[in-house]
Amino acid sequence: MLAAAGRSAPVLPVVALMALLALPVSGDTARSGGAAPADAMSGVLVLLAVAGAVRRAERPLSRTALVVLGLPVVGFAVAATGAADAATGLTGLGRYLQVFVLVPAAVLLLVRDRADLRVLAWAFVGLALVQGGIGAHQYATGTGASYMGADIRAVGTFGPTDVMGMATVVSYGVICAVGLALGAAPGRGTGTGTATGSAAGTGTGTAARQRAVALVCALLLLVPLALSFSRGAWIATAVACAAQLLLAGVRRAIAVCAVATAVAVVLVGGVGIGTAMLQERVDSITKVTDAPDQSVVDRYTMWAAAVGMWRERPVTGVGLKNFPAHRDGHASLALSSGSDTAGAGSGFVRQPLLSPHNMYLLVLSEQGLLGLLALAGGWGALLVLGVRRLTLVRRAAVRAPGGPSARGADCGLLACGLLVWQLVDFAYADIGGPSTVLTAVALGVVAWWALGADAR
Repeated sequence: MLAAAGRSAPVLPVVALMALLALPVSGDTARSGGAAPADAMSGVLVLLAVAGAVRRAERPLSRTALVVLGLPVVGFAVAATGAADAATGLTGLGRYLQVFVLVPAAVLLLVRDRADLRVLAWAFVGLALVQGGIGAHQYATGTGASYMGADIRAVGTFGPTDVMGMATVVSYGVICAVGLALGAAPGRGTGTGTATGSAAGTGTGTAARQRAVALVCALLLLVPLALSFSRGAWIATAVACAAQLLLAGVRRAIAVCAVATAVAVVLVGGVGIGTAMLQERVDSITKVTDAPDQSVVDRYTMWAAAVGMWRERPVTGVGLKNFPAHRDGHASLALSSGSDTAGAGSGFVRQPLLSPHNMYLLVLSEQGLLGLLALAGGWGALLVLGVRRLTLVRRAAVRAPGGPSARGADCGLLACGLLVWQLVDFAYADIGGPSTVLTAVALGVVAWWALGADAR
């Protein structure tokens, strides 16, 4: 145990950062968007990565990594100059650098090999089980966030002001568990005799255990994900898992879909977990034009406002953190004054609508085409490079099963799944809240698989 911990020492600070997200978030921190303990730890993470690179006295990032991770800085810097004041611009610049550049680069530098990446994957699953367990208890005992007049919405330790926090954490856990389950493959020896048979048996047993445990974790996490009542997280998780299944193979995708369908029928139809409210929430996804609820009306109104801001300044946008200041000048009268939050240990609070809840439109409105192309272009590059590397690993597995080049499909599947989830979820959400730092860690995992030399 001590030897394993010592071997994974460089990546343990990342695990510590994730563990801090299991701590309860104070209402003042959540409402003000101030720094949480995990944000402070992310700064330590960056310093450790820089110190390690200096100690090794080598170029820490490849040219491709420098371009993909560094290009968005141009858009951030230009948009910061258009902020309402210098303090606001620096605050926004620091947040964007933290989430999309510094922390992902630090994770890329601290993760040394696929074993380290698997440690992070299980840390994602562990954090999701903790937050999901708290959320399920909140639903069962009526101590969650307010939803349709009842305190039943599962939000974990993030509170009612960050209702997407637990849903994000649990979704990451599902994606990592599915990737670990689909990609688990035993290592086979290349020699002959008893030693080879023993190694093959050990590898097969380890892979089977990883697959079984990961599959059980994924199924368990579906319950708190459903109880989060987060439509965006549901859609993103479904798309990401479907992508993972297709990348793992069509036959396996069909088998897993059959099992998932059977489990869903048992949970919802047999056990009856949240049947009425879940059905109503699912139905609301399709009611975007036919009697939509106020949250949908507000979202589309803010989307239209974001597009209006971009049309005014199409190249550079209105400036970092300037969406709230320009919102009323572009929004229609259909926009409500805010959203009501209550429950989970907090009193009633009227939360102002300060963002369009769409990352692409937020960047487009505040940073213009320059910022969006730089940021989204980097995400596209990560997706292409990640899928390409996964394809190479799967081809190597066909040519030489059990060889060193054939191992790591689980890492590729969970990394690609995390990125697909994030790209889909960004159509319904944006950065903000204590859980945002976990998004930066997830992007670091993706960057290591797509850009890291050791990922090969």
